[in-house]
Amino acid sequence: MLELGIKAPGFSLLDKDNNIVSLRDFSGRKVVLYFYPKDNTPGCTIQAQGFRDAYKEFAKLDVVVIGVSKDSVKSHQKFCSDFELPFILLSDVERKTLTAYEVLKEGSMYGKPVQKTLRTTFLIDEVGTIEHIWSDVDPKENATEILAYLNAHR
Repeated sequence: MLELGIKAPGFSLLDKDNNIVSLRDFSGRKVVLYFYPKDNTPGCTIQAQGFRDAYKEFAKLDVVVIGVSKDSVKSHQKFCSDFELPFILLSDVERKTLTAYEVLKEGSMYGKPVQKTLRTTFLIDEVGTIEHIWSDVDPKENATEILAYLNAHR
């Protein structure tokens, strides 16, 4: 697992509109970077709705919210549309960023090997350093926990 205080791995991935988004685009701002398993699944939908519902509070704090999964751009388009998600979702179909952030776990499903995404959230500070990590997060509480942390550390 990545550690606090290290430089966050850089990335350049496609968003739902096929625009390339890079971590360096947000230099000077805090970034909530959350990794989740799959669009349109119960836990991931609850987690995304939590970020959606708290989005204005993150914006007031000038904090960027970015979700990353191995889903396609097309899947992200539908997910954002279905649930009116105002924040950035990035597609990592090649799993390079998921690997760099060490959020993939080998598992099996129906006897076949699969790579599962660990539900993990990173807070990256204004200079690109990992400030805080939430591992094995509760989808219902993730956005609230992060806002509490941000408000306590202003």
